[in-house]
Amino acid sequence: MPVTTVLFDLDDTLFDHANTARAALAASTSQLALQLPLELEQLYQRYSELLEEMHPQVLAGQYSYQEARRIRFQRLLAPYNVFSTESEADQFASFHYTHYQRLRHPVPGALSLLKALQPKYRVGIITNNRTAEQQDKLRFLGMDGLIDALITSEEVGVTKPNPRIFQVALQRLQAQPEQTVVVGDNWLADVEGAKAVGIRPVWLNRFGAVAPDPGVVEINSLEPLAYTLQALVGSTPPS
Repeated sequence: MPVTTVLFDLDDTLFDHANTARAALAASTSQLALQLPLELEQLYQRYSELLEEMHPQVLAGQYSYQEARRIRFQRLLAPYNVFSTESEADQFASFHYTHYQRLRHPVPGALSLLKALQPKYRVGIITNNRTAEQQDKLRFLGMDGLIDALITSEEVGVTKPNPRIFQVALQRLQAQPEQTVVVGDNWLADVEGAKAVGIRPVWLNRFGAVAPDPGVVEINSLEPLAYTLQALVGSTPPS
């Protein structure tokens, strides 16, 4: 059946979280690096692990976002004895987050893809995050006028891959599963979540991971536009 609806993950699918976080970490630790033997890539990998570990706990309400940021940096920089008080760690976490917000940018090709899809397809975003944060992100990236619905785990009360969040998206966009595509970078949340409700997934694999199921359509980039549109909806952009 022809595709009518395209659902996207946001972080590391349309928004380039990984490279934004790497750049923000470089900026926030630049002065420390003059005094301490910091290896940025190792620091970033550890930061990513901590973020992945704590994000579900934040979504479950175990920590506030500010508390989680402080704890992440306390744990990340503990080997270097950077902070003597929680207040210092809080200040550093806020300093880092300021850089993160300022440096946010889209995944290459994301804006062109949304602009090409928007006139002909219903476009939604399903994201495991807070509504206000993701709304702000979309405004900053210039994407807010290019989507028809934003569905967040905070709003629905469950996270991907729970089928409920996908069902809410389908209802919101008046879409049928067999006429819908989900595009995302997270295999469990996006690919398995989509498959569980009968939606065709497209896996965005920007970092060269091994596909658990080679039968799933895989793209490594959102560029070039014609190739991406062909993978998603089986068409090329209008001339």
